[in-house]
Amino acid sequence: MQETIRYLLGRAGASGYGSKSTAEDVTKTSPDLHAITAIITGATSGIGEETARVLAMRGARLVLPARNLKAALETKSRIAGELPESEIIVLPLDLSSLSSVRSFVSRFLGLHLPLNLLINNAGKFSHNFELSEDGIEITFATNYLGEEAEDTSCSRSS
Repeated sequence: MQETIRYLLGRAGASGYGSKSTAEDVTKTSPDLHAITAIITGATSGIGEETARVLAMRGARLVLPARNLKAALETKSRIAGELPESEIIVLPLDLSSLSSVRSFVSRFLGLHLPLNLLINNAGKFSHNFELSEDGIEITFATNYLGEEAEDTSCSRSS
């Protein structure tokens, strides 16, 4: 319990990081990620966008899959405005649709890039009962099936 309280107060734990540590703090020991290709779902806002920004700052090539391509292109523009040397690829992906996941994987494989880092950050919570195009409850389809299918398909190709 004391360890949890210390963490919440921002004191560093065994990892050397605490609740007040930033993505920049955590990646300081890996300043050159130019050899890394990272796919980050949910990178159009919040933690996902900050993760994308910091990985780009460290030199990683980013693949930003998104249901909303306009939002993804805006994120790409913001990051490129701050980090003009960044390499960012935007691809369409709706994690609630298995055909969209398959299409994304096919497009990614067509880029002939390694996959070094997969950050499954996207998530959805529907307050109302809703089915995906595959007839699966939308929250489960997005958060579990879509992320798992992407993870499995992409990792088989690396």
